[in-house]
Amino acid sequence: MTQTFLQSVNRVYDRSAAILNLPEGLSEQIKLCNSVYQVRFSVKIQDKLHVFTGWRANHSEHRLPVKGGLRFAPFVDQQEIEAMAALMSYKCAVVDVPFGGAKGGLCINPKEYSVDQLEKITRRFTQELAQKGYISPSLNVPAPDLGTGEREMAWIADTYRILKPEDLNSLACVTGKPVTQGGIVGRADATGRGLQFGLQEFFRHSEDVKSCGLSGSLEGKRVVVQGLGNVGYPAIKHLVKDDGVKLIGVAVHDGAVVNENGLDVNSISEYIKEHSGITGFPDGKYISQPAKVLEVDCDILIPAALEGQITKENAHRIRASLIAEGANGPTTFEADEILTSMGKLVIPDIFLNAGGVTVSYFEWIKNISHIRFGRMERRLDEVRGERIVSLVESMVNKSVPENIVQSMLFDVDELDLIYSGLEDTMRSAYQRIREVWRARKEVPDLRTAAFVLAVEKIARYYQEMVGNNQ
Repeated sequence: MTQTFLQSVNRVYDRSAAILNLPEGLSEQIKLCNSVYQVRFSVKIQDKLHVFTGWRANHSEHRLPVKGGLRFAPFVDQQEIEAMAALMSYKCAVVDVPFGGAKGGLCINPKEYSVDQLEKITRRFTQELAQKGYISPSLNVPAPDLGTGEREMAWIADTYRILKPEDLNSLACVTGKPVTQGGIVGRADATGRGLQFGLQEFFRHSEDVKSCGLSGSLEGKRVVVQGLGNVGYPAIKHLVKDDGVKLIGVAVHDGAVVNENGLDVNSISEYIKEHSGITGFPDGKYISQPAKVLEVDCDILIPAALEGQITKENAHRIRASLIAEGANGPTTFEADEILTSMGKLVIPDIFLNAGGVTVSYFEWIKNISHIRFGRMERRLDEVRGERIVSLVESMVNKSVPENIVQSMLFDVDELDLIYSGLEDTMRSAYQRIREVWRARKEVPDLRTAAFVLAVEKIARYYQEMVGNNQ
């Protein structure tokens, strides 16, 4: 019997909790969602009432606010929302983002409604959640997910501001907003860039690279990507440009294209925009079943679409040496065990997918501090650079070449600061994960190591909190 997404997440948790030997009560406290709110509401569309069902799950409130995306999709259900809320708790703990985990969803196919209708539905859903405290800058902060984006987040922020005009921090009630509406540069590409930074750090550790049968750097590695959305596209675009990987396979909703000689991701992206799919793309072999791209022979496989794509049915046919999870839960628990037994290495989603929540944290900080990053120190950095140049010139009695002067006076903007913080976060997190993996004999893989690291942090907080209340 096929396991649900939630069951897969909980089985990894159970294994990690057993390694940590957590007390039974504490283990249950961390494992289960603290609360799940289901709402049904009606919206009048073209003189007819349409009833919608939505959820918001708070997994762990050991830190507030809780944080997690809000997805609009026709297949959304409660167990999926609970599973992703749990992953958010562990994800935030792995990368040291001080949020608890949450997730929300609305059972709807956005393609069936006009922009005006979607706005009406989104604002109504926001009202329902805000009235119960499931949207709040201090308690519960959503973000974009499947089927939502900057536009929906702007509607949510505006609706909350209208409902709570006295809340000075109302813009911080949601992240992933347009930059003009309190958002932050780099948020749209954050998850993909985080995946890139995570892979870069993995390849800095030759021992880890060797463990999956690879060697050297990222340069020249053959890569297959499933999903070319907000995670897959920026990830592979920058991996090709900055690290020299070779893209040989891409899958989207209507099929896949494979070319051993390499594919141009920008050409594919433009083709998909123009033709609403990849069918007919001339520069490669077309595969009608998108999931088949997972089985293409490659060095690195990046599943960046939906959960449950690598299962016990197809895991034996995965030929990639390294699986870098860009999506939430793309590999089931059973498939994960099969891949490990085959000598494959999986870099888990609760680490590689954490770029989005990391930059969301930066946006939330920006909103509650009411000042953009770099505003206070920009001119100070410029003056410091000028002084260094002047000092060097006085010591050597020569003028510093203009190109070096310009590099010293480089104007650091908000995007530079954001990606610097994101890269540091991803590099530090991987180093802590691999320490657990290498130091504990009972930890078989990176996924278990990441869970052990996350659960240990959350457990410590609960234990200290209970101790302080006694």
